[in-house]
Amino acid sequence: MSRLIRILPFILLAVIMAASPGFAAKDDFLRITPVVKAVQKVAPAVVNITVTRIVERGVSPFGQMFGGDPFDSFFEGFPGQKRKFRSVSTGSGVIINGSKGLVLTNAHVLSGGSDLKVRLINGKEYSAEIVGSDADFDLAVLKIKGTQALPQVKIGDSSEIYIGETVIAIGNPFGYTHTVTTGVVSALKRTVKSKEGAFTDFIQTDAAINPGNSGGPLLNILGELIGINTAIQAKAEGIGFAIPINRAKRVVEELLASGKVSPVWLGISGQDLDQSSASYFGLSRVYGLLVTEVYKGTPAAKAQLRPGDVILGVNGIEVEDKDGYLALLRVQTRGEDVVLDVLHADKQKKVVVRPQSLAAQQVQNFAWSRWGMAVDKDSRGSGMVVTGVRKNSAAAKLGLQAGDKIHQIGNRQVSSQKDFLDSFLRYRMNNKVMLKVQRGRNFYYVKLNS
Repeated sequence: MSRLIRILPFILLAVIMAASPGFAAKDDFLRITPVVKAVQKVAPAVVNITVTRIVERGVSPFGQMFGGDPFDSFFEGFPGQKRKFRSVSTGSGVIINGSKGLVLTNAHVLSGGSDLKVRLINGKEYSAEIVGSDADFDLAVLKIKGTQALPQVKIGDSSEIYIGETVIAIGNPFGYTHTVTTGVVSALKRTVKSKEGAFTDFIQTDAAINPGNSGGPLLNILGELIGINTAIQAKAEGIGFAIPINRAKRVVEELLASGKVSPVWLGISGQDLDQSSASYFGLSRVYGLLVTEVYKGTPAAKAQLRPGDVILGVNGIEVEDKDGYLALLRVQTRGEDVVLDVLHADKQKKVVVRPQSLAAQQVQNFAWSRWGMAVDKDSRGSGMVVTGVRKNSAAAKLGLQAGDKIHQIGNRQVSSQKDFLDSFLRYRMNNKVMLKVQRGRNFYYVKLNS
């Protein structure tokens, strides 16, 4: 009993000290980690984007008697059987210029949107407009309307990323606003293939990036923006991807200047290798792009590339195939030199080429050469009108005629010279490409073999 009496004051003292503000502050000090500090610093600059789209769908002329999706989809192409629906989706973005209200996000988040709303962490909601957008880079810039100065993120340097370093993703997955996930940088310069095509030079992380996270920031432990998250592989578990911020900065400059990124090209056509051709060129496995044509006066011609050369890499990243080459080229912007690893006459060498932007007339010339068709904007509606077909060309063999309208090339809608330019640059190396063609009142999906 006397022993208990002796130690009781010490027990009481310990309880009092543990409950004191000083000890609570020390406890907070241990809990407020660098991750917590980074989130507190950046969260006010992360926004939730709500996109409203007006969608037209075919509906059954019999009303509800034979209602339901199968019947509605059957009448999709029938004239006069359309109904407009509102579709709402959400994504994320990050404020990169608080004084001007500029938000950086993914292009696919905004695609087809007719009404855009941006909500801040404090609950305030504003209308927004698109300053510029580019689907190939999957980046877009929004301007928030009618705001005072807003908090903005600090831009980091994605060239200084370490594999294994801690990263933080903030976004709105499945509508849960300002959700924070953490992980590490798993790999760099990743190439990812999806139904939209191949995308390259991504940051790979194990931080959870789900639908709704797209467009949100990927941060380092200092709270600096090092990437823009993109949920391009919705079914991937434990794997997320982000667009490096250094690439995004170059794209933003062009979007702010002209609202678009001018496509670039080197001036070649090519094809995939197979096992036989890979063995012929002395390659231990199948990879690379075999150059089949070099157009006169282009950067490739000036760099003395030749048909029969094999492009093995672009800027130090291996070219897996034709899609991989196009993906690597798509992420180049004007004024950037491209270093190609080329196999020429059994010897590997590095070739420096500066891609060029193409004017609409140049694209028309190359499309005439490659596909054998000339097009112009349809002044009476959507689509591009075929104005000429070259004899014995791919277009002629398909049966295209002057007056036909092209509404889609591959998976891309075509309603302007820029759309046609972008589509030609994307699909120019494909041996086959699907076209949606209108002749009179009838629509056809046809395959162009080039």
